[in-house]
Formats: sequence, C-alpha cells, structure tokens
Amino acid sequence: MGSRTSLFFAYLERLRWIRRWGLKRNVVEENVMEHSWQVATIAHALAVIGNEKFGMKINPGEVAITALYHDASEIITGDLPTPVKYHSDSIRNAYKAIEKEAEHELLRKLPDFMQPAFRPYLLSENVPEDIERCVKAADLISAFLKCQLETRAGNHEFQDAMRDVERRLRTFDYPPAHYFLARFVDGYLLTLDELLRHHEADTEDTSASDTRAMPFIRL
Repeated sequence: MGSRTSLFFAYLERLRWIRRWGLKRNVVEENVMEHSWQVATIAHALAVIGNEKFGMKINPGEVAITALYHDASEIITGDLPTPVKYHSDSIRNAYKAIEKEAEHELLRKLPDFMQPAFRPYLLSENVPEDIERCVKAADLISAFLKCQLETRAGNHEFQDAMRDVERRLRTFDYPPAHYFLARFVDGYLLTLDELLRHHEADTEDTSASDTRAMPFIRL
C-alpha cells in the first residue's frame, strides 16, 4: 500500500458491520450505514418542510450531508447504547470526550487538502445549531420508526425504548418533525402489497395535516 493511500472511505465502508441497538434482541437488525442513510433522507425532508411550511431558512443539502456523517465516528468508538451512554454524568462526559477525539482522528485520515471541506460534517462542534436540531429531530424519528417496527412485530424488548423516544419527540419543539410524523409515518407500516394499492392524494391537505396528533403507538 502506497504511503499516499488514504483509508478514510475504507473506514466508512465498515459502518455496515456496526450493529445498532446492541443490548436488545432485534427482529430486524440495523447497522449504522443504513441508519445514516435513513436519517439523511428524513433530515433533508425536514429541512424542506421547515422552509416551505414554517418559514425557516435552512440549507437542505447541508442538512443531508451532515446527517450522512452524523455517526461516522462510530467506526472508531462503536455504537454505545443510549441507556449506557446516559447512565451517569461521568459516563456521558467520558463518552463525549472519546467521541470528539474519534471525530478528529477520522478527519485526519483524509488528505490535507480535503479536510477543510469535510470538517463541518465530521466535527460535531462545527455543526451550526439549526442544522444540528434538524439532524437530531431526524435521528429521533429514525429511532421511533425502528421501535415501531420492533413493537409491531411483538418484540417486547423495545417497549421501554418506544415510550422514551415518544416522550422525547413530544417534548422536542421542532414543527417540521411533528409535520413529518403526522404526514408520513403511517406509510411505514404498510406492506408492499398495501403500498402498491395505495393512491396518495394529489393535493395537499392544508386543513389538518399540520396539526393532527402524532400517530404514536400506544403500548
């Protein structure tokens, strides 16, 4: 291997082998790579919704790229389950320090001339607040979808996680997320045959779609 070879993208490729929700029995396994793609698509949609329906001024492209890389440092740290990460202040602070160092180490794997362009996406400390909130909302929605899938499959391992994510979403003051939950989440529960039979309305329902209750599963 030549001395000029960069390992950055080889590292990213291995995100597919890092399992999420590692302390729980999963009906459907989820890895960090597929999670990152899902968060990116949702975050991009939230930015568009925020701009078009709530008068926000946020760059959907910047949001999508940030979301794609939001868990990239886990190729070094691994995925630490949320109950462990937030078990105590000392564990949370220690993990934050490790995460920060992992982000910088991953950035250093790029050639020097590429690092300035990637720094805003790889280093969480450099992410603007409006983009950070959008990606965080998308991350929570992704977690909600995962918990919804598992509980609907009869997996009781995810009941407490479902309640926790539901609580966090309800208290997260981000209107585009509430709109997304009301407008799009029900579709994730459809089977392939149901999707093929379903015909979406061609016109926007402006009367209720923004404000109707979020379709949380009651456990």
